[in-house]
Amino acid sequence: MNIKLKIWRQQNAKSKGRFETYNLNDVSPEMSFLEMLDYLNSTLIEKGEVPVAFEHDCREGICGCCGVYISGRPHGPESKTTTCELHMRSFKDGETITVEPWRSASFPVIRDLVVDRNAFDKIQQAGGYVSVNTGAAQDANALPIPKHNADEAFDAASCVGCGACVAACKNSSAMLFIAAKVSQFALLPQGKVEAEARVNRMVAKMDELGFGGCTNTRACEAECPKGISISHIARLNREFFVAKLKE
Repeated sequence: MNIKLKIWRQQNAKSKGRFETYNLNDVSPEMSFLEMLDYLNSTLIEKGEVPVAFEHDCREGICGCCGVYISGRPHGPESKTTTCELHMRSFKDGETITVEPWRSASFPVIRDLVVDRNAFDKIQQAGGYVSVNTGAAQDANALPIPKHNADEAFDAASCVGCGACVAACKNSSAMLFIAAKVSQFALLPQGKVEAEARVNRMVAKMDELGFGGCTNTRACEAECPKGISISHIARLNREFFVAKLKE
């Protein structure tokens, strides 16, 4: 298949970016989207041109760092799929594909399609952990955790921190990310000791880093590659309200 790519090129956060158009022929429908970008870069290098910078690591849908905005949607046209899991068979022969980085002031562009997502790391470092001594690991069947709670905590923990929720939100809100990280501990006894401090610190860090507020458009839920539900945002709001009352 033959495709036309309109790709955002930008030297760094301070330079002015622009779209560059590339025509790519003989693209296999079985290529992943990242393999297609590898193919594009090999052709650019052969021509003596600068390759397109894009981020990737596991290429197995685990880390989320491959995230880019593809033809108006984070991670592309398929639902519950990271960019590395997206295949070219999802596009049509002759189609024009627009590829951009995440658009958020809290995710400054490093180069081309690569953005700095350290803001998520800072939010996680603010409180997304258990620091109390919970003792040695117990037998799973001995833990006093209902299966429903365990399953829901596991679903929340599946968030890969890719930033698609921020990119999809008109306010660039990080609420779904924070909600997932708070929820995975709020449902477990190990996380309840530091519950109030955790939610206070993480929400404060989100505000400090310039993320917007949630207005319940559900765009984050629709574009999340792991299908994280906004019901976790409701739990985050309850946890935050309780924490403020206890203050």
